[in-house]
Amino acid sequence: MKLFDTHFHVGGDVDLNEYYDKSREQNVEYFMSVGADYEESIKSKFFANNFENVWYTAGAHPHHAKDCYDSIAMFDEFEGEKLKAVGEIGLDYFYENSDRKVQRKVFEMFLESGLKKNLPVVIHCRDKDNEDGAYSDCFSMVQDFVKDGGRFEVHCYTGEKSWMEKFIDLGGYIGVTGIITFPRAQNVRDLIPHIPNDRLLLETDAPYLAPVPYRGKTNSSAYIIEVARKVASEKVMPIEELVQMTTKNAHTFFNIR
Repeated sequence: MKLFDTHFHVGGDVDLNEYYDKSREQNVEYFMSVGADYEESIKSKFFANNFENVWYTAGAHPHHAKDCYDSIAMFDEFEGEKLKAVGEIGLDYFYENSDRKVQRKVFEMFLESGLKKNLPVVIHCRDKDNEDGAYSDCFSMVQDFVKDGGRFEVHCYTGEKSWMEKFIDLGGYIGVTGIITFPRAQNVRDLIPHIPNDRLLLETDAPYLAPVPYRGKTNSSAYIIEVARKVASEKVMPIEELVQMTTKNAHTFFNIR
């Protein structure tokens, strides 16, 4: 099996050689190191440029939108064959670490950057409980982005089935993390049968969201096999088939030849 962790973050004190080697031992063949702010994007670029089968994304999580409200020009330096997407970007109305208006403006700027660079975007979208303002705003903005030729993934999706289907109808991919293994995450498991096989991506979101049986530990790409096992179970297919399918999807979405 050749697993592809399509979304993880490089921590400041991570030994990249150790991280890479331990993940490869667990059949993780491909890696997408995701930048959630400028500094993390720099680290992700370094990781990608120094290891085989590692690529990266560059962007600002909505928590950090206020840090680049005036301009995202600092991200123009990220380019080249190893850069495969713009992100992690989007809207987070759950914590609202940045004002909603600021989040929307920065999100729009990054969507325009994705179009300019001809790259897909990796989207974070989270709402307050029993609200859908973030999903509604995100959908409206992404709808215009897609009309202009953009491609996107909604990473770590945990929302309602209705919104997920709307994003899928726009051509979006859906990322699934270790949350699927959490005992109280039946709502996420219920979504799996409704994700088309060719739109499904596997993620760890490391160092966050360690799957069962590693809850309480620092997450790692090495643990993505647990995500694959649970998704395969919910899809009622052999894990080998699930891994081959999702790895192919990742290569397609990120345009990796």
